[in-house]
Amino acid sequence: MAMTKHTELVLDRRFDPKTCRHSINGQVQVLHCHHYATLYTQLANDCGMLDGKRLLAEVSEDTFYNILRDYYAANNISNIEDRISIAEQYFAISGLGKMTVRCASPESGEVELSTSHVDQGWIKKWGHKDQPVNFIGWGYISAMFSAVFDKPTRAYSVTETQSIVSGAETSRFEVVAI
Repeated sequence: MAMTKHTELVLDRRFDPKTCRHSINGQVQVLHCHHYATLYTQLANDCGMLDGKRLLAEVSEDTFYNILRDYYAANNISNIEDRISIAEQYFAISGLGKMTVRCASPESGEVELSTSHVDQGWIKKWGHKDQPVNFIGWGYISAMFSAVFDKPTRAYSVTETQSIVSGAETSRFEVVAI
């Protein structure tokens, strides 16, 4: 039986009582719940003045790209498998769900979420929806592929092809280099 080494995510959690801010590994973190996440997701989904879905995804992409890149640099992580493992773990500790990267290359990939904070929160609040709502996950996955393969942000297109919020058992995302 082949044994694989699992790279563990190292967390330095801190709380500043003066500013009431939480940080993880030197990055300020916002603690959230499914009520808040689903409300701003609904705002993005319903916005007619601009592409709120893309805006939410790009904010997520920019934020998590910097977090992952900084972590890889600070911990000298250059191995692709280790980078993916760290990104999967970071998704979970951020409270976003459980992610498994099914395949990944600089050109394309596939990601599965067995749980999704956004989808499950949406279902609890409003029930199932026929269209995907996990724009935060879309941005995270794009950031992850860019950080893992040393590309800039906006280097990947992410499409949710199957969604928990739509009744599927898992959510699936296809990733393609632009």
